Amino acid sequence: MIVLQESLRGLFYAPYYAALALGAYEQEGVEVRFVPAADFGAAPDALFSGATDVAWGGPMRVNQFYEQRVDCDLVCFGEAVTRDPFLLVGRTPHPDFAITDLAGVRLATVSEVPTPWLCLQHDLRLAGIDPAGIDRVANGTMAENMAALRAGKVDVVQLFQPLAEELIEDGSGHVWYAAADRGPCSYTSFYARRALLAAKRDELRRLVRGLYRTQKWLHAQPVAMLAETVWRYFPDVPQPRLAAALDRYKALGIWGRSPILPRDGYERLKDSMVSGGFVKGTDYAIAVDNSLADAAVTEDPRGL
Repeated sequence: MIVLQESLRGLFYAPYYAALALGAYEQEGVEVRFVPAADFGAAPDALFSGATDVAWGGPMRVNQFYEQRVDCDLVCFGEAVTRDPFLLVGRTPHPDFAITDLAGVRLATVSEVPTPWLCLQHDLRLAGIDPAGIDRVANGTMAENMAALRAGKVDVVQLFQPLAEELIEDGSGHVWYAAADRGPCSYTSFYARRALLAAKRDELRRLVRGLYRTQKWLHAQPVAMLAETVWRYFPDVPQPRLAAALDRYKALGIWGRSPILPRDGYERLKDSMVSGGFVKGTDYAIAVDNSLADAAVTEDPRGL
């Protein structure tokens, strides 16, 4: 059995929820016990305590723990989210938006997790803008920032789905920038301790095959089917909004077509973390093991 934990509840993790809902792992002959997120950032600790076997989340956490623990042996091994899923949503339409425009507005960024701002601040640096000069609200939750946008206290907010879709749906928000448009930026994969990859290799091979079969299914299905499949994990979101949010994500190409975690996506994420002073950065060869994903792609199991 594999004990699998999410890092937080987020719609961009749809391939992982779909795999659970569709019984993809059971079809591959591996029993999976799903453990909901206990708290932001808690998943790696559970891996080291032995409470869980595998988590899904950002390579950001893997890099963070290599910085914090001398005994860290975490490794990413099954990517699902291959582009940044966060959006900048403004109070007024801005069809000709450029990243440099953030120098002249009041911006509210995500406080719950560090990766969205780390990636955005790197975008600013690459555009020649010092992130320290941005008029930024950094300590609000996404829900608080949505309220601030509606009240006119900020000009633009950084959100994931379906929160962004809620603002778009009621006309109080307009998409200025989709971070996915920057290109590959490895955002979410399975990760576990390297020793576990040896101890439970066959079960993890089946886990990755189940993910790959789900990825094939996801890209072959209409979004309405995906929304119906994952709705049980988001019961408070109206299905039309859920479908619209998923449709936007699918159009942005945030979900990979295979579980292989590419070097360019990893390096883009690492560069963002390093430029933001979050970590010194862990080499791709240390933080990523694509052997199980490579095997799944070679075996080429049919979709669900």
